Amino acid sequence: MSLKKAIVVGATGGTGAAILEELAKRGIPVIAFGRSVQKLEQLKVRLGNPENVTIATGDAFRPNDIIKAAEGADVLFHCANVPYHEMERKLIPLGESVMVAADQLDLKVVAIDGIYPYGRRQMDRVTEDHPKQPHTRKGKTRLAYEKMLFDRRWSRAKVMIVRLPDYYGPTANEASYLGSTLEAIAAGKMAFFIGNLRIPREFVYLPDAAFMITELAGRDDTYGENWHIPGAGQISGREFVRIAQQASGSAKPVVPLGRIGLSLLGMGVPVMKEVVEMLYLTEEPLVLSGEKYVRLIGPVRATAYEKGITDTIRAWQNKNRS
Repeated sequence: MSLKKAIVVGATGGTGAAILEELAKRGIPVIAFGRSVQKLEQLKVRLGNPENVTIATGDAFRPNDIIKAAEGADVLFHCANVPYHEMERKLIPLGESVMVAADQLDLKVVAIDGIYPYGRRQMDRVTEDHPKQPHTRKGKTRLAYEKMLFDRRWSRAKVMIVRLPDYYGPTANEASYLGSTLEAIAAGKMAFFIGNLRIPREFVYLPDAAFMITELAGRDDTYGENWHIPGAGQISGREFVRIAQQASGSAKPVVPLGRIGLSLLGMGVPVMKEVVEMLYLTEEPLVLSGEKYVRLIGPVRATAYEKGITDTIRAWQNKNRS
């Protein structure tokens, strides 16, 4: 395992916090990097103040902030993201800032990304070789981002991209499709569900994803490539909601949001308007193949939805109480 010390950029986000927790559990020295010292300190307390976690504040758009914080690290987990409605303007500058720092420090970079660059599904189980033919603005931006990450100008940094489907878990926040849905159900409030409740989709449980990503990060032969992190198969929104309501003891309504609902909400919440062009993924979902991971790394870790959703609801309820 060649992972001696890590830095997690965007440590307080959904994927960042899950990866930080996995590294802390393994006893690997890790720097949690983010903008808010308060959020970083809260995160460290939630993890039980482990000695192997240190915190560093800074702006991920400034390479020097990352360089200063990343002293002694050999792997950088790039988990920072930008709001949906700022993606076209800010995603690539953010990635370039991370790469400038990584290249200067000779780091390995694990970039966390989604499935937008593929465009419409052309395979039953989508492998890493699936054609990248995005038809949405966000898909095109994400494909340009991938090209930038693998650009030859980075002569020292080594990069891999790990691709996740929509995710859920105790660290997922309102920036994710399911974060705000589960948060509302846990609090016994009415909730919104983005997309159709009947069509089965794939979701990955973040602690599972963090485990598999850390496995990939610790090897030398995994860089320079894309990797898929699949979930525990497909589940309908209706079934997902049923498990969540059962765990929370609340049966307040959960309202599905389609194009019209999202457009109306988007008048007040710009992010919602931006979700509309990605709704095709809820109508004709992509399911990721884990075959490459299984062949080269080992079994896919996939917590059953019943357990994952229940644990997520309990975690939100505990957070609301404290």
